[in-house]
Amino acid sequence: MRRWLEDLEARRGLDTLTTESRRLVILSYAVLIALMLYRGVAVQSDGSAVGPLVAFVLPLVLFLPSILARRARGHAWLAFVSLLYFAQGVMVATLPGEGLRGVLEALVSLALFTGCMGYARFRSRQVKAS
Repeated sequence: MRRWLEDLEARRGLDTLTTESRRLVILSYAVLIALMLYRGVAVQSDGSAVGPLVAFVLPLVLFLPSILARRARGHAWLAFVSLLYFAQGVMVATLPGEGLRGVLEALVSLALFTGCMGYARFRSRQVKAS
């Protein structure tokens, strides 16, 4: 895997890979927040308080400063948090009538994980090279 990544870096360049992984992070981050807002509102419409909405969205919103500041370490931590959303998506996919939403949540969180880990690797190598 390491050799493959080093070959990829040599062929495509760190700048290109950093930019592409950042785009994937931003896109999947926005979609995951939208999914969590939808889920929080759907749970809240059952008469619940604002708690579920905050519980679904707050962990993601806490990483917004790291994403905006382009910090590699913050992206690495967001990758680990995205695995929690992946597990949640897999569990939701097993519920009757919630399969599509669960699979979508799992796929988007997996894309966020991949983008964050790629950005953390490529950005840190880019900083070391300069």
